[in-house]
Amino acid sequence: MKTKNIKYLIILVALAVVSCAKLKEDPRSFIPASQFYKTQADAVAAVTAAYSLLNGGANTVQTPYNTLFNTGMNFMGDDEGPGPGATNADVRSQSVLGHSASGLRILQIWQQHYAAIKKANIAIDTIPDIKFDATLNKRLVAEAKFLRALYYFNLVRLYGDVPLVLHDQTSINLSDLQVPRTAAGTVYAQIETDLTNAAADLPNRYTGADVGRATAGAAYSLLAKVYLTERKWDKAVTQAEAVINGPYGYDLFANYADVFLPATENGKEHIFSAQFKSNSQGQGNNQAPRSILNGIPGMVGSYADQVVFYSVPDATKPNGVDKFFSIYKLYPANDKRKRVSFVTRFQSPTTNLWYGKLNDATIPNDSIPFFNKYYDPSVASNEAESGANVSIIRFSDVLLIHAEAENELNGPTAKAYTSINRVRKRAGLDDLAGLDQASFRNAVYLERRLEFVFEYQRWFDLIRERDASGNGILEASLLKVGKTNVSKGAAGKFYLFPIPQQEIDNSNGKLTQNPGWQ
Repeated sequence: MKTKNIKYLIILVALAVVSCAKLKEDPRSFIPASQFYKTQADAVAAVTAAYSLLNGGANTVQTPYNTLFNTGMNFMGDDEGPGPGATNADVRSQSVLGHSASGLRILQIWQQHYAAIKKANIAIDTIPDIKFDATLNKRLVAEAKFLRALYYFNLVRLYGDVPLVLHDQTSINLSDLQVPRTAAGTVYAQIETDLTNAAADLPNRYTGADVGRATAGAAYSLLAKVYLTERKWDKAVTQAEAVINGPYGYDLFANYADVFLPATENGKEHIFSAQFKSNSQGQGNNQAPRSILNGIPGMVGSYADQVVFYSVPDATKPNGVDKFFSIYKLYPANDKRKRVSFVTRFQSPTTNLWYGKLNDATIPNDSIPFFNKYYDPSVASNEAESGANVSIIRFSDVLLIHAEAENELNGPTAKAYTSINRVRKRAGLDDLAGLDQASFRNAVYLERRLEFVFEYQRWFDLIRERDASGNGILEASLLKVGKTNVSKGAAGKFYLFPIPQQEIDNSNGKLTQNPGWQ
């Protein structure tokens, strides 16, 4: 987390979890966590360690909300993919769904989440036995439960049944660490329990150095999203309304750009975010330079990610086809989010000249759009030091959760319209009205796509959303942009990631593989 919020600490803890390679430990030198954590400062450090894998900073391996979800998940979708600067063969294969259970990013997402869960479990197990202020003690445990719920929520959505580990595993014997997969329904039940229990002991807001930590509102908001994912429409509606009408003070920024600028971080729309800080020991957001065109004097850009281009009929284009359609062109011309989410050119800070790139040289001004949400205007070169936070859940998400669940439960009621139209109004769009349930559903799906582009949400939405017949939209969405591999293999194969083969072979022989990935 940011230095001013939650200082980075390096905590040496044996990572003997289901996601780790075989350990070679000397039992005589092993120190259990119960003996290591003794003071209030130790308790704070334990929880801070559980936060740290949300981002990880620029000087470590990619972490979930610091590019790993982009290269390991969203590149697979229909909005973004690897640009010319993304040379990793494993990433490029995964982006067209040509990957296997041995894929590096598949393994990294699994391992990093279980490493974070281990840290959360250590905090949950040890902090109650440490003697210090009772209110702070409960709050720290609640923060760890919130984080454990978030990490498991990511895992169960991506991998399905996953090992549910709720206590620190202290054994040094590999056989003791091997845990079979737990049914997804049981994992979801634990997530609900953790979030409900966490909310009871978390404050509504923080001040000073604690701003950015999990709050009661964050726990309840994430719980609404969990219910939506489980298609528990009534509970999703009730929970979302409790957040919308609750004592948390959440609201939309009038200016969409304020959602992403470091100057307005942790504001009224930010419910929970991965925290980044520029120019401070590698605590920056790595995503910013990956989205910048390379070769610009005074800027460090790798152009490692770009929009997915695909062909659509267009009578105004040569041969009646627009070969460079993308998410960028889905935005209405008057949508204020378009010019915040994308740029089509960059100004060099050293030459003051403008640089961009055309899609098609035969079409005037048909410029390539570049993602722009994590650009930090306070950092001249935008090396791996952007201070832009990554929103994990924000208030517009809760509004759209409410709109979607209310529509599924009762059709497009006045309440559902109120929630979606709040988001549209901020974007400068007209209110929706007069839609049937299926049309309203599609409107919410599109609104989510435009509102949260490049925020690590699209893949989760693709595997969750359904059409009017109850069928998933993943295959059709990917086929539309030319990702034909989605139709290969077993039906529904790509709705789940494969269980990392390395985990099955080297770490946990009790794991089984997902259908279609054998």
